[in-house]
Parts: sequence; structure tokens; C-alpha cells
Amino acid sequence: MNSSRAIYLDHNATTPMDPRVFEAMRPYFMEEFGNAASGHVFGRHAADAVAKSRQQVAKILSADPRGIVFTSGATESNNLALKGIAEAYRDKGKHLITQVTEHKCVIDTCHHLERLGYEITWLGVDKTGRIRIDELKDALRPDTLAVSIMWANNETGTVQPMREIAQLCKEAGVLFHTDATQAVGKLPIDVNLDGIDLLSLSAHKFYGPKGSGVLYVKRDVRLIAQIDGGGHQDGMRSGTLNVTGIVGLGAACEVAQKELAEESKLLRSLRDRLEWGIRGHLHDIAVNGNMAHRLPHVTNLAFPGVDSSILIRSLNDVAVSSGSACSTGSTEPSYVLKALGIPRELAQGSIRFSLGRSNDEKQIDRAVERVVAVVNHLRGTVAVH
Repeated sequence: MNSSRAIYLDHNATTPMDPRVFEAMRPYFMEEFGNAASGHVFGRHAADAVAKSRQQVAKILSADPRGIVFTSGATESNNLALKGIAEAYRDKGKHLITQVTEHKCVIDTCHHLERLGYEITWLGVDKTGRIRIDELKDALRPDTLAVSIMWANNETGTVQPMREIAQLCKEAGVLFHTDATQAVGKLPIDVNLDGIDLLSLSAHKFYGPKGSGVLYVKRDVRLIAQIDGGGHQDGMRSGTLNVTGIVGLGAACEVAQKELAEESKLLRSLRDRLEWGIRGHLHDIAVNGNMAHRLPHVTNLAFPGVDSSILIRSLNDVAVSSGSACSTGSTEPSYVLKALGIPRELAQGSIRFSLGRSNDEKQIDRAVERVVAVVNHLRGTVAVH
């Protein structure tokens, strides 16, 4: 495979770093190496950089900068949010609510809490991947501590009715946490208007560095730290700050904030071009997820009669995936697609395409041509032009 000609359509797994982000980070690899907790000039320079990043992150979330807690990524943020709430509010009860199509880092964290004696209500989803508001309302109890619902699904792109969920949580006096890993930088977010108490994100999902993330925590929310040490970040997350990664995360937020509207419009156009191109040349192609409420850059397509793992290997110059990067290697169909009620054979033949800044119409047309040719080959048919 000629990597210079390879087409990358797996931006939900990770994104290439934006050159502007790398340039912001560059000085902090060597020249500006201070520990942000040190009191001398080197430390103060590092602390100033962290403070700037905190402002940049807060701006893209329309949040109070004091609520920004830097972590190693959304997996840590989700663990801190759910375990931290469970410990801090256990006098109120031991009940939490989530959904069956969450990312594994939320699902496995909830299973961990179940082993500790907490009760988890697992909401199902409709055939498009959205929770049913009435079911959430019925699941809320006096001893419910929190509801955790991801903003946008990483496999299908389906976006949840966030403000309706938030309103129910507010009325019930229950905390609302969201894994917004796939939504930040793709959708406009205002944690106050959207009613969010806690929000998790990872920089590498929107052209920042890997290993850098955030948990936004509303000021009146209590958490018990999950990493003990020097009491950094108001005691919520101890450890020497990854200044270089934090600077990159802040820069990625600033770029995404400025370009969100224009970029979303462009990616939606490219996504539709890809979808229409493939469905116009191949029969029986279905779109998995919600067509009206989804991320602008994602489509999940089912190819009847084709095994997704073989299709992915055959598309050696087009990078796509069959689901979450964390589940790569599994021979089982996606649990997300199974939750939507998609038959096993269709789930096993489904591919996620997630577009990004590096893609253009020429690449999309080449990708359509390659997908159509490979699917026809695997089906044993000859393409008709």
C-alpha cells in the first residue's frame, strides 16, 4: 500500500494532529520544561500555559474554567466521574443510570460499581440508537445518584436528546454526566444551556495529542479523587501535569471552536457524498443509526452478504473500521448494532466511515469507487456502469 495515497476515513478512532496544535506544543517538549507546580520561573511559565489551556477548553464548552480537570483522556475522565460520584454521594443511595450503547470505558466502570454493590439501570435504545425519554423518567428514583449518557455514539454517530435528559435529571435532583468524546469539536456545546454537570473528552478525537483529556465538573458537584497524591487540581486528580499535552489540548479546542460551523457543514457534505455514492452503486445498503440526529462526519453502513472484517482487509488503501477501536479483534458483531436490533448477519457486514479535515471530494470519490469494487468482488458480482 502506498501510504501517501491511502485514504483515512477512521477519524472516530483517532485524528492526525493539526500542525497548528503541534506548533503550540513544540516549545514545551524542550525549552519550556518546567513543572507547573513549581514556584520558580520555569514552573510559573508552565502554570501560565496550563491556565491558558484551561481558558481555551472552557470556551469550547461555554464553561467555567475552574471546572476544568485535566486527565489522561476520556477513559480516565469517565472513571473519575462515575466512581467519584458513587463515593461522594453514597449516603444518598447506590443507584446509577446509563445506556447499553455506551463506550466500554463507561460500561466496564459501571460493572465495577455493580461488583461493589451499586445498582445500575441499563436503558435500552430504539432502532436508531436513541434512548426513550419515558424509560429514563421511569428509571429515576429517590436514591439515583447520576445519569450517564454519551452525547454522540462512536459507532453510529447517533446524537442523544441531551436537553430533554438534562431537564429530567434537574427535576429529579440527579447529576447528569456525559461522555462527549465524539461530540466536542463536532457539535456546539454549552454546558450551562445543555444542563451538563460533568463532561468527559479526549484531545486526540479532534486533532490534539493522545494522552490528554478533560473532565468538566460543575462547581457545586462533589467528587472523590481516584488518583491520590499531591492534591493537584483542587484535590480532584493528583499527579504532575502533562503540560505539553495540556497545551496541545487547549490549542486543539481553540482551532475547533473557530472552525466548527464551517467544518461541520463541509464534513456533512462529504459524508452525504460518500453515502449517496455507495448506495447509488450497490443495492440493499442500509444506514445504521439515526438519520436525523447524528454527527455530521459519520455514517455506518450495512453491506448484506459481506463480512466486515474481510471488507476492511480488502480495502487496504481505505482506512475504515467495523466499530470502536477499543473492540478491534473481536469476532462478535458490534454490541452497539445488536442493541439497535440489527440482525447478526447485517451487523457483521457493517462498516463505520468517519471523515475529517484531511478529506476532500476527490478522496471521497476514490473511496466510493474502491468500496463498490471490493463489495462487488466479495459478492461475486460484476459492477454495472
